[in-house]
Amino acid sequence: MIRALLLWLLIYGPALADRQTFPPADEAERDPTLVAFRNDLLADVTAQNTDALIAAACPDIYLSHGGEGGPEELREYLTANDTHWGDLETTLSQPGYFDDEGEFWMPHQWQITLPASLDPYLAYFVTGKNVSLRQAAEPGAPVLSLISHEIVIITSYRNDADYQPIMLTDGTRGFMHSDFLWPMTGHRAAFVKSDAGEWQLCTFVSGD
Repeated sequence: MIRALLLWLLIYGPALADRQTFPPADEAERDPTLVAFRNDLLADVTAQNTDALIAAACPDIYLSHGGEGGPEELREYLTANDTHWGDLETTLSQPGYFDDEGEFWMPHQWQITLPASLDPYLAYFVTGKNVSLRQAAEPGAPVLSLISHEIVIITSYRNDADYQPIMLTDGTRGFMHSDFLWPMTGHRAAFVKSDAGEWQLCTFVSGD
């Protein structure tokens, strides 16, 4: 399993790990009831139907590290900022996987285990296939390599920049467009079956 792999990244030393690719694989198709639940939930998110989303969530939904969770925190979260609806839609649309407890997690790269030596806030996942790694931070710059579904390191991410300076796990450096970079501390979500056998949204959180 991907989550059992360790990326031995020694980002401050001369020897870095071999590059590894983690192609997306959506395990949702193993359970048609899960597929139906996710489709219905995505429709409610697209419509920004707060009441329907709360009804589909666990009574103690986990939303923040240190928060109390639950429906009122979820309602406050959704009404505080319109971008939260977009974050939720994007996350629920990602391929996911079943963990050892039978919970379904999205996105699929959340199962990658990073080594303790790597600050998780520096780790990003390349979400696309054959994404250009360029020599400079501009669209016409020479392409150094094509990158697919890898962990990369960014020590100085700029929110206002189209291109980010990245380092591959073999030490190769270049620039990649921000649209293809998902922080490993970014949003993730989990569906869990209730005692009655109904799927529920029980986690939507970001951070380490």
